[in-house]
Amino acid sequence: VALVVGDVVGHGLHAAATMGRLRTAVHNFSALDLPPDELLGLLDELVGRIDQDETADGASAPVIGATCLYAIYDPVSRRCAMARAGHPPPAVIRPGGEVVFADLPAGPPLGLGGLPFETAELELAEGSRLVLYTDGLVEDREQDIDTGLEGLRGTLAVAGESPEETCQAVLDARQPFRPSDDIALLVARTRALGRDRVAEWDVPADPAAVGDVRASVSRRLAEWGLEELTFTTELILSELVTNAIRYGSTPIRVRVLRESTLICEVFDSSNTSPHLRYATTTDEGGRGLFLVAQLAERWGTRYTSGGKVIWAEQPLH
Repeated sequence: VALVVGDVVGHGLHAAATMGRLRTAVHNFSALDLPPDELLGLLDELVGRIDQDETADGASAPVIGATCLYAIYDPVSRRCAMARAGHPPPAVIRPGGEVVFADLPAGPPLGLGGLPFETAELELAEGSRLVLYTDGLVEDREQDIDTGLEGLRGTLAVAGESPEETCQAVLDARQPFRPSDDIALLVARTRALGRDRVAEWDVPADPAAVGDVRASVSRRLAEWGLEELTFTTELILSELVTNAIRYGSTPIRVRVLRESTLICEVFDSSNTSPHLRYATTTDEGGRGLFLVAQLAERWGTRYTSGGKVIWAEQPLH
């Protein structure tokens, strides 16, 4: 699950148009399954290009400031990877009510160019609340940011347990100050995917192992009451595992996740990227990913420090 909050300095048509462009860019970049620091790097380049275009055109002012915080939460490991570009740090409300601000490298605002961003990881207990916000919530002409952060910490410590109650408590506490800046507030409560919803297998680099994977996933789908997905899931995993054995590197692992959808993942330690193509009538291969793309609702590639994951998602009817 990806969470993002951002802010563009200024008001009016130009600031709104810039925010719209950045929102669209974030949606597109997030589909690439990039780590937070790499995604912010692409946004930084985009803002730089916007500035260059606006300066060359002479009709509009360049972007004078944009900040962003991007976070990715994994409900299996309960780890949250975050990076920020000149944005205030997120707050974490632990299940017991303790409030901490995540210690993230600040990073430069978007558009400066040439400076790297850094990703930090936190492990969040199930039921934690992650609070993302813009600086209008904690800073204005009458209050510096340190005072605002302490006030936010106190409000969050006594807020209700649901995200809705948390948002309401924060806005009620801020209302008397009549903030001069726009405010965005996002509260997300973490969930964990239990081991009974996750199935994993190590796969030897032997084509004969594909049959064992099919048999194992069929048994697990029967335990989950998802027999109607057996045929398509077997076919998807057969193609992905075969590709990993043929073109990837060991170790090879398969993971199947059952939540609101059924997600099949195949990991191998190579960084070669698969490409969807149309096989001609005389080709003996080349149809594997095409079949996966037809059977799955979505599919993609996620790179890790040790290799890559090819994943395919099916809806649960």
